[in-house]
Amino acid sequence: MSMPEITGRDGVRLATYAEGPEGAPAVLFIHGWAQQSVCWRPVMDRLKGRFRVVAMDLRGHGASDKPEGEGPYTDTALWADDVTAVIEGYGLEKPVLVGWSYGSRVIASYLSVHGDAGLSGMVLAGGILTIGAAREDWMVGPSSPGVQRDLYTDDLPRRLAATAKFVKECTAQPLDTQAYGELVGANMLCPPHVRRALFAPTWDFRPVYAAMTCPGLVIHGVQDEVVSAATGEAAAALMKDARYLPYDGAGHAPFLENPDRFADDLAAFVETCTTAEEGQ
Repeated sequence: MSMPEITGRDGVRLATYAEGPEGAPAVLFIHGWAQQSVCWRPVMDRLKGRFRVVAMDLRGHGASDKPEGEGPYTDTALWADDVTAVIEGYGLEKPVLVGWSYGSRVIASYLSVHGDAGLSGMVLAGGILTIGAAREDWMVGPSSPGVQRDLYTDDLPRRLAATAKFVKECTAQPLDTQAYGELVGANMLCPPHVRRALFAPTWDFRPVYAAMTCPGLVIHGVQDEVVSAATGEAAAALMKDARYLPYDGAGHAPFLENPDRFADDLAAFVETCTTAEEGQ
């Protein structure tokens, strides 16, 4: 399958992955802090027969370019335009955006710049609502990357050890060895200068989600030790048309801990959004 060459407004090349029939309802997956599109593989595999599923490596992550400095990671408009570039590059018509953890910031950037008229819906999985000094204590758990300083060090052995610990703490139950290894490896592709820059700005994007008019779905692991389940409840309560789905027994990565349920819930949401669009 040929993939379009997609670049951000500032020339950053973005790695993307797509499966499923063109013209089918589209879902764009946006991963979390220091991760990579591989995290979405279990869900994409379950949905690719019914939907056009696309995933992107965020700038600074995975196989995408990793420019130096803070600017490429603190500019809200750049994040927004990266999402737009992928939507336009694949010709996605009114996709559903799905964001994990930091992916919520990326989606909020898109919404703040472009609005939601071009979307069918939006899904958050373990999503955050603020970054920087806007973060409130109740929003995070003891495994938040914001409190694990070795995740940002230039000392490779220390950063690797902290990363392995962080990935382990992202789930309530251990992942199988292969999945765990892939996530640690993907996380290590994000260099320390990018990790530091991602949380450098201060932004409370709760007003962005409060202004959203398209349907929303918030899925959050009840045992999430990275982003509190209370944050997921607050996110759903902010939105005008949203449903909150708590996953008991799941941590910060509900789509990896219970991929069958997540895929089913996401598919039902996408189909509902598509039916609503067709009825307009």
